[in-house]
Amino acid sequence: MHACVAETGKWLRSVVRGWLNYYAVPGTSHVLDRFVTEVDRLWGKALRRRSKHGRRAWPWSRISKLVKHWIPHPQIVHPYPNQRLCVN
Repeated sequence: MHACVAETGKWLRSVVRGWLNYYAVPGTSHVLDRFVTEVDRLWGKALRRRSKHGRRAWPWSRISKLVKHWIPHPQIVHPYPNQRLCVN
């Protein structure tokens, strides 16, 4: 809560990237999108809560720029099992 935005952004990027790399299997894109959306929303709420001026200091336009910079976009990284285990 008291760390600078860049430090928190680096930490969140590593956590979200690790989560996405583990769970990014085919068929889970809607879950990945929902997870990243929730992380964005919760980080925005935390930034607004820690500010003395709240909404004026952290409008959603500013938060969305931070999210685009720090939080990775979800994408499927693992192939289908029949593609991965195919032996020629």
